[in-house]
Amino acid sequence: MDKYRLLITGKNKAVIDDFFNHTGNEFETVSTSDRMDDINRHLDFFKPQVMVLALYDESRDDVFKFTELKRRLAKEEIVLVIIGEKEDCDIFEKVTFHMADYIIHRPVDVSEIRNRIVNYLEEIEKQKEEDREIQLALEALREQQRRKHVLVIDDDPLMLKLIKEYLHENYDVATAVSGKIAYKFLENKTTDLILLDYEMPVENGPMVLENLRQNSELANIPVVFLTGISDKEKIKQALMLKPQGYLLKPIDRETLLGTIEKFLG
Repeated sequence: MDKYRLLITGKNKAVIDDFFNHTGNEFETVSTSDRMDDINRHLDFFKPQVMVLALYDESRDDVFKFTELKRRLAKEEIVLVIIGEKEDCDIFEKVTFHMADYIIHRPVDVSEIRNRIVNYLEEIEKQKEEDREIQLALEALREQQRRKHVLVIDDDPLMLKLIKEYLHENYDVATAVSGKIAYKFLENKTTDLILLDYEMPVENGPMVLENLRQNSELANIPVVFLTGISDKEKIKQALMLKPQGYLLKPIDRETLLGTIEKFLG
């Protein structure tokens, strides 16, 4: 397994020596002085996952200066472990307003210290993984509950009105009378599927589709052509552009809903 990066400081030199001599399999350990400048430099360059404070009869002033680190350790998710006699640990907790994440009271041998810290870190990782899984599940649930969105691009206002009427009960629908208006819409909003008129003035359907495919953020949106073309040769040309499908005008409501459902469910 990968070693945990551990930064250690404090007045108990015996505990610090034990970390260097007996925990090399679990920790990549670096020591620092109790000067705030030194500690902050080591935090900058070593980027530890754990900071250990080996207490030994520190004064309240010695302890209080560690409160300067409280916000930084929390922000960078660095676990603070204090090790010391119960009286020393109690003073630390009182002066720093319960700053330590994990407390180990001495006397306890280094193997037990090592095991407790490793177990604690593993529990943190397990909890983070569970939290991530819960978050993913919630996001998936929100996605399922969200009404899917359809963007219709057609230069015929009557066609736009008809399709919106067909779809509004099941989907959120936006309309655009040209590719230019559609691009503007997609700059700030998203859609799950595009219904695209094949024949439009200025910029026709194939040109709009090509522009969409060249934009990495839009390239994977399913596109279905709407077309009045009925001869096989022109339909073949449309399919060569690799849309996800095409619908012949006049649009049949059930065929439209069935086609969209294939992509959006």
